[in-house]
Amino acid sequence: MTVPGAGGVRMGEPGTGGRFGEFGGRYLPEALVPACVELEAAFRAAWADDGFRGRLRELLRSYAGRPTPVTECHRLSEELGVRVLLKREDLTHTGSHKINNVLGQGLLTLEMGKTRLLAETGAGQHGVATATAAALFGLECVVYMGEVDTERQSLNVFRMQLLGAEVRPVQSGSRTLKDAVNEALRDWVATVETTHYCLGSVMGPHPYPWMVRELQRVIGDEAREQCRGILGGADPDVVVACVGGGSNAAGTFAGFVETPARLVGVEAEGGSAIGRGIPGVLHGMRSYLLQDEWGQILEAESISAGLDYPGIGPEHAYLAGAGRASYTTAGDAEVLDALQLLSRTEGIIPALEPAHAVAWLARAARSGEVAAGSVVLVTLSGRGDKDAAQVMEALR
Repeated sequence: MTVPGAGGVRMGEPGTGGRFGEFGGRYLPEALVPACVELEAAFRAAWADDGFRGRLRELLRSYAGRPTPVTECHRLSEELGVRVLLKREDLTHTGSHKINNVLGQGLLTLEMGKTRLLAETGAGQHGVATATAAALFGLECVVYMGEVDTERQSLNVFRMQLLGAEVRPVQSGSRTLKDAVNEALRDWVATVETTHYCLGSVMGPHPYPWMVRELQRVIGDEAREQCRGILGGADPDVVVACVGGGSNAAGTFAGFVETPARLVGVEAEGGSAIGRGIPGVLHGMRSYLLQDEWGQILEAESISAGLDYPGIGPEHAYLAGAGRASYTTAGDAEVLDALQLLSRTEGIIPALEPAHAVAWLARAARSGEVAAGSVVLVTLSGRGDKDAAQVMEALR
């Protein structure tokens, strides 16, 4: 898993058993092991097939709207004293990076001859993207969503239903993303012959963390070349992205892990698996998890539904342990401040999730943690439409 340079760390295939160091793996009910083995074989074959890759590239271009631009933020840069660049995943079709993953998994579903897509969602963006792909490919679609999240993301619930998906509110546990994943896995056990579980982040059992990262790698690959064009061949000093499960961050980091850039993932303060978690097993993977002294999973808390998860993807756990990426947090109040800051300085309203990355940057630039004049790339993983009502209420 190592190459010369960049601290000897790369983001290639996982090791034996689908592990990134001590993290990852495949911890599943016996009934689902064959489904994951089948999925890994199908993905390996598809990813090695120029025809499949070509169809995906064309869909990303003509349907999703790639490549997304890198926008230089002149007024925000002046205010913070650093040069801020935004990778604009908010400009994709459906409004977030999630479309990159679901178009790939949707094509893979057709390759496997399955007719039904199953998904979990927190902020609703993955659910909307999955419903979009299902409509495009003519697949049945069921999306599990915590009841709390259906209330704070009612607009996205309506969008999924408009696209033809069935949204099933989850009333167990904390009624958020963790519980939606649980219900989706239960459904998959019962319907595996006809159903593909379109998991939305770099989490879960192997091959999902690796597969989703590869499908999101387009973010980092594009951004690296775009930044070098803007910076005369140089790389940014700092690359920052928000982290829940961590797919937008993993896709971004994959493009920069072998450069000198500092990589920073920003978790929700109330869901900091790297900062407060300990290794354990959840949702088919071994990673850092929020747990009590008896190993029971604790509830994460965040203003952002998409980061309201008590764990983190296993490759992020590996990158943290290897020292290649650092992970920090942002609190709800400073996230709201950052959302307003970006809106008023650049005319760009971010989703609450990437506002965590902007919040950390504002704090780090003002404190000197990021040196004046540094070049910082922020992945703006989603637009703020979905959060408008929630933010309006919070700012009253």
